[in-house]
Amino acid sequence: ERASFTGLLVFLTFIVFPAQKGARKKLNYIPWYDVILAVLGGGSYFYFVFNLQDIISKTIRLDTMDIVIGIIGVVVTLEACRRSVGIPIVLVSSAFIIYMIGFAGKPLAINIYNLFYTTEGVIGTPIRACSTFIVLFVIFGAFLERTGISQFFIELSNSIAGSSSGGPAKVAVISSALCGMVSGSSVGNTVTTGSVTIPMMKKNGYRPEFAGAVEAASSTGGQIMPPIMGAAAFLMVEYVGVDYGAIAARAIIPAVLYFAGIFISVRLEAKRMGLKGMSREELPKFGKLFLRKGYLLLPLVVLVILIMKTTMSQAAVVATVLAIVVSMFSKDTRINIHKFFDALENGARSTLTVGIACAVAGTIACVITTTGIGNKLISAIVNLSGGNMFIAMFLTMVTCIILGMGVPTTANYVIMATTCAPILIQMGMAKLAAHMFVFYFGIVADITPPVALAAYAGSAIAKSKPMKTAVTATTLAIAAFIVPYCFGMNPALLFVDSTIPSSIQAVVSALVGVFGVAAGLRGYVFSDLKLWQRLVIIAGGLCLVYPGTPTDIAGIAVVAVICVLSKMAGKHHNDNTPVADA
Repeated sequence: ERASFTGLLVFLTFIVFPAQKGARKKLNYIPWYDVILAVLGGGSYFYFVFNLQDIISKTIRLDTMDIVIGIIGVVVTLEACRRSVGIPIVLVSSAFIIYMIGFAGKPLAINIYNLFYTTEGVIGTPIRACSTFIVLFVIFGAFLERTGISQFFIELSNSIAGSSSGGPAKVAVISSALCGMVSGSSVGNTVTTGSVTIPMMKKNGYRPEFAGAVEAASSTGGQIMPPIMGAAAFLMVEYVGVDYGAIAARAIIPAVLYFAGIFISVRLEAKRMGLKGMSREELPKFGKLFLRKGYLLLPLVVLVILIMKTTMSQAAVVATVLAIVVSMFSKDTRINIHKFFDALENGARSTLTVGIACAVAGTIACVITTTGIGNKLISAIVNLSGGNMFIAMFLTMVTCIILGMGVPTTANYVIMATTCAPILIQMGMAKLAAHMFVFYFGIVADITPPVALAAYAGSAIAKSKPMKTAVTATTLAIAAFIVPYCFGMNPALLFVDSTIPSSIQAVVSALVGVFGVAAGLRGYVFSDLKLWQRLVIIAGGLCLVYPGTPTDIAGIAVVAVICVLSKMAGKHHNDNTPVADA
């Protein structure tokens, strides 16, 4: 089943994706070399399918034909990934495979057997999850987009925050959080909602770099927002061994804190620059909008309920059918034959991208588990940290960001789960907390220089400097660099081994900590902060990362003192501002 699914993916990838963008200028024309690659790639997997029992009986004693076909299958899959996903993950996978074949000291037959013919390689856990339910959620997301739900999210966000100070940027944060949990792609979400929100922010007075950064940071956060979480949460079910409902529920508070951090930064920047919101007359009224289009949220609500009560596959199918049904209620959203097949086409293209990425991620996981390189990485970080959890978390964070650069969400998580999560688990961190930690830092690679794909997409729309946009996006998403440490050091934030009071304390301390660091980076609370005040309030915010009542009290006290000083300075400035003659 897995080999058949992967073979079909590889075959269709060469039919759909050209060797280079824009290479196929003739309609319905496929070059002869793409046809050959499609047949070779897909045929390799179907060779395995038709000779399954024979290959299983041989185990590692493969003959020359088996080895050659296995090599062709792996190489052609990498080329399919280059076309549909991009070159970064191909380079990472190639480096691992070269290490496996050239330096791990095992015969070629064993390496090819592990990579291609077992459930540890290209047809491993990621492909199983993809073929079972991820593909259904990808199609569900495609139908949601065709119902106009993305536009509804933007309108809803406008009605909530559009008129407040710096409203367009807040709209970008809210709408990207909502759209991102459906789209499953940081870059895709940046382009989709950013085409609307970035011009709005620039028109409101935000600098181009800031506008592009807000959208990129918010869109990246959509990958950690339940219920879909960029499809990686479904893989987390396999690796952590808990129900999806439990993962989604525990991911809510960290996701809210992430977006709260961006929201705080946006508001402080708006106040510092004296930016106003949009006119209420040009904004939709929340009540009327919700009554008129609120039914578009029904598929998502039903999806969440069904995930808790049935299988994920059933939930995705029912929610997709419901999305089609609710679209019929309005002429603007109604799905006709053209839109129906357009949604299927978009879903199929997205499935090719996600599926091929999962297959290539499987090769990386295979190398890690069969060569022992994962254990070497664990030992190196444990030794460097000297047994200190905080240092181990920092080194793991750096590793996650480097390995996650340019890699799609699902493949990204597979790499993190096999290379980095075991490090923290061995150090004593709760299993779910460790996997969430590496998931977060793999995701923020999309906005962290130098390979900040989401930030670069935002800068293209904003017409800003790409690197400056990426740096700004990183500072805006500072919560993504704080919250994982909070729940890593104190899993009560994930409701793991906690009581209600301890969880509340963890949430409050994390929120104040995020505010302190965000205010320090923006240099403003009620008035501009002096350099020493910025450093002190950042230190106070970081104190709240470390669990414990003494550090929480100290951190909150420091943040409160700087806020009071900023308020007094702002009041003094206003009192001394001359009033113009009437």
